[in-house]
Amino acid sequence: MTDKSTEASSPNPAFPRLIAHGWLDDAHAMVIGVLFVTLGMTMFAHVGLLTGGVAGAAFLLHYALGWNLSLCFLVLSMPFFWLSWKRLGPEFTLKSMLSVLMVSVCTAFAPKVVRFEVIDPWVASVLGGFLIGMGLLALLRHHASVGGVNILAQWLQQTRGISAGKVQMAVDVVVVVTALAVVSPIRLIQSIVSAVIISAVLVLNHKPGRYLGV
Repeated sequence: MTDKSTEASSPNPAFPRLIAHGWLDDAHAMVIGVLFVTLGMTMFAHVGLLTGGVAGAAFLLHYALGWNLSLCFLVLSMPFFWLSWKRLGPEFTLKSMLSVLMVSVCTAFAPKVVRFEVIDPWVASVLGGFLIGMGLLALLRHHASVGGVNILAQWLQQTRGISAGKVQMAVDVVVVVTALAVVSPIRLIQSIVSAVIISAVLVLNHKPGRYLGV
């Protein structure tokens, strides 16, 4: 059985040998990714913004019905793990389940340790968007995700060559637009801005064949 940390060959002559991520690399990236996503979601919740995908659906239920945000996020993410297990394998699935669980727990406790007394919604939209985007990027580059649309996007990129960022952007915009009945128009615009920023981070930085780490 080959050690994951061993070198892998590359078809690109410019990079004849690639070094796989080890468990410490993965753990480091997962902690960073989870914390970035959690901080971004906490900013959004504080000013009344939302995002796309499963997290956006969780925000909608939270705003419309007052349900617990972290619990909604956890429950809505679970059905996608069937696709992940069947199509992306046990490693990706288990890492993603752990990431979702960590985000859910951190989101539940974040308001107790992080408070934003003064933060402009536009700042939260832009900064939170970059935080979530970079958090998702860190997870995807280490063969993990925060569930939901991330799983679908990763599967389409690996099997169909469709950019994960483009899939994420399309779904995010749809989810955010459907929130018009729940949030004000200005919050909707700010949420769309954040969704575009999140997806742009993935579109520009997570293209098939660009990232050499495995």
